[in-house]
Amino acid sequence: MIRIKRSTTISALAAAALGLLAAPSAQAQSADMTFFVTSNGPGKGADLGGLEGADAQCAKLAQAGGASAKSWRAYLSTQAADGKPAVNAKDRIGKGPWQNAKGTVIAKDVADLHGASNNLTKQTALSEKGEVINGRGDTPNRHDILTGTQPDGTAFAAGDDKTCKNWTSSTQGTAVVGHADRQGLRDDEPSKSWNSSHPSRGPDGGCSQADLKSTGGDGLLYCFAAN
Repeated sequence: MIRIKRSTTISALAAAALGLLAAPSAQAQSADMTFFVTSNGPGKGADLGGLEGADAQCAKLAQAGGASAKSWRAYLSTQAADGKPAVNAKDRIGKGPWQNAKGTVIAKDVADLHGASNNLTKQTALSEKGEVINGRGDTPNRHDILTGTQPDGTAFAAGDDKTCKNWTSSTQGTAVVGHADRQGLRDDEPSKSWNSSHPSRGPDGGCSQADLKSTGGDGLLYCFAAN
């Protein structure tokens, strides 16, 4: 009996030691994360508090995910308005490369990110927690990601609102979104762009939380480490 107890104790201690050795690896991976999809939005639809508020949301969630020691930027464009020039999403996010919470590289640089060979899919566009974002066929579908951006990463021309008043409105305007899972809404629909699939729409116009949810969104963002 004594030998069995001692053996069991040693086995338990060995298992615990192995667990402790494995833990830093997962933590290190999270610390090296340079890209994620937000697990949630601020909750006010497309009113993100402008680019500054969106960046703050990225930074807050990155800190919770263990990757705070970076300058985080939301992948968002703004349109020229009120005497201020447009901002291109691709110019906000640094040079790359970028990897998710599991260590998988999604793009080597800005050109790769906006090219046909990027590695951004439902399985790689993970949240800061390393979790897959619900896409087509999941309940609820949350694959619409706010971008306000053209496929090449540049802003839309001034005029028709594509950014819910440059991310300050939850009532007026529309916002162009991308599909994190690269899927259309039907089997016969072609795959959609990760950053420029369609404008938001809904009973209130396109910028409220209810509007975003009605077409498969939840006010989520792409976040990139710019340094």
